[in-house]
Amino acid sequence: MGDRRSARIVAVQGLYAWEETKYSLECIQNFDWLDRDVGEEARTFARLLLAGTLEHLQEIDEKIRRHLQNWSFERLTRVDLAILRIGVYALLYQPDIPFPVTIDEAVEIAKKFGSPDSSRFVNGVLDGIVKGTSKKQL
Repeated sequence: MGDRRSARIVAVQGLYAWEETKYSLECIQNFDWLDRDVGEEARTFARLLLAGTLEHLQEIDEKIRRHLQNWSFERLTRVDLAILRIGVYALLYQPDIPFPVTIDEAVEIAKKFGSPDSSRFVNGVLDGIVKGTSKKQL
């Protein structure tokens, strides 16, 4: 598994931990809670994803809310929410990463950590955000 995929997984896990515990970003970014070895490059990218996502959380959550169909934000599982938040952050603030790469990465993480329907759900929401938003608005 590549460093970027590992970093995205760590970021999703960190965001999940933050949502559950409300520990500070600094505490989460220490990665003391990791049960596996992750290289420094992956840790650095994960820190960027975590910090950026939490810095823009209100905007990210609003994008997610607007693109949920027949589903309320409050009903999202915390795993799906963490994956969506990291994905939306990448769509909005990492223009060097092509949209399909961001969506594919989120879908693969959802397949591994989410429910059986998570990957389709995550794909639909992220794809809807891309299609429903001009590049200037992203």
